[in-house]
Amino acid sequence: MAKLRLDLRMEKERSEGMLDEPPYIRVFIYGSLLPGLSNHHVVAPHLQSIVPGTIAGTLVDFGPYPGLFRTGDLRSAGTVRGCWIEVTRIGLQKMDELEGFAGIEEENDYERVWVRDSNHPKMQGWVYVWRDNRGYPVVRGNYWPDYFAAK
Repeated sequence: MAKLRLDLRMEKERSEGMLDEPPYIRVFIYGSLLPGLSNHHVVAPHLQSIVPGTIAGTLVDFGPYPGLFRTGDLRSAGTVRGCWIEVTRIGLQKMDELEGFAGIEEENDYERVWVRDSNHPKMQGWVYVWRDNRGYPVVRGNYWPDYFAAK
């Protein structure tokens, strides 16, 4: 009887998202979510950690914030500097709302894809990307805050 109660409790916790899920989700940020920029307030209350990082990709200038796109051949792609953050599930939901991500196979503004750090392959997580440059100009350099400050 005790085993049945334990199995039922574990099934309840799993269905409520309390079991087998990491407490924090790692996301690479590269634009307005970075500390000191306009949308950092969205993630700040949900941040557990933040460390610098670099991923393969290309930044484009969408005006007040960048877009990032990745080509099929990542070896020939440029690099983008930013930060790896760890956030709570609520933090990820807030970022999904900001980035217009409704889910896989949905109509999204940004897609959320899994990436690895260019210099530290064990560092991996989600990043929000566009499928292409959408006709916007490519950013010179690989760090949005430097580019944006010089605009």
